[in-house]
Amino acid sequence: MRSVTVMKIGGNVIDDPAALKRFLAQFAALKGPKVLVHGGGKLATQLAERLELKTQMVDGRRITDRGMLDVVTMVYAGLINKQLVAGLQAEGCNALGLSGADGNVVTARRRAPEPVDYGFVGDIERVDDALLERLLEVGLTPVFPAIMHDGRGTLLNCNADGVATALATALARRMPTDLVFCFEKRGVLRNPDDEGSVIPEITADDFAALRAEGVVSKGMLPKIEQALKAVEAGVRSVVIRSADHLDEPSGTVIRRRAAEQ
Repeated sequence: MRSVTVMKIGGNVIDDPAALKRFLAQFAALKGPKVLVHGGGKLATQLAERLELKTQMVDGRRITDRGMLDVVTMVYAGLINKQLVAGLQAEGCNALGLSGADGNVVTARRRAPEPVDYGFVGDIERVDDALLERLLEVGLTPVFPAIMHDGRGTLLNCNADGVATALATALARRMPTDLVFCFEKRGVLRNPDDEGSVIPEITADDFAALRAEGVVSKGMLPKIEQALKAVEAGVRSVVIRSADHLDEPSGTVIRRRAAEQ
């Protein structure tokens, strides 16, 4: 099979109808097999508030108790996932929405309650790369929310960046795989107030220095950590970039070492 692209989008795209429509058209037009992973945007928080459920966040991660698990499953694996699938179908892309439980394609284990009990939050344990390859071979484009399962009847809320990394790493065992993280900026910025300060390339050595200097911080830290984990595990390339103009080369490329081609 040809190379495959695994692309992750976040709430900044999902929450903006115009931006989402542009993205879906561009994603559908990308040549070759592809997989889409999506976050949830603000809708789950808004629905939780209407249901009078308290939203708790620790270091940017959602505490998922039983009530919140029901909400994020309905929103992420239900409404948002099917809206994305329908939007891609309208663009001529034969998409298939899948949670981890569907086809038993991805299993996760519930995160240990120490030092923070996140509730029904999971970390990816296994990906059925053979099933994914078969879906891609027949021309389907899998669309994943971050809702997985433990194989014993429990759904788990997972980190979407981690899901994209796990899928890309699994597929890389079978075919050349590229991973793209899309967010609201043009790439990793040296100056967060200057869109022109995109860092073109980051290696593991660069990352350590950028973190020590405070250039990379907060939510970008786990994103780059996931990217480095992916290239170390055999993913051909990882790019952190804006969701706009997918047909144009841009963003920050993550590599294991500077000399790598």
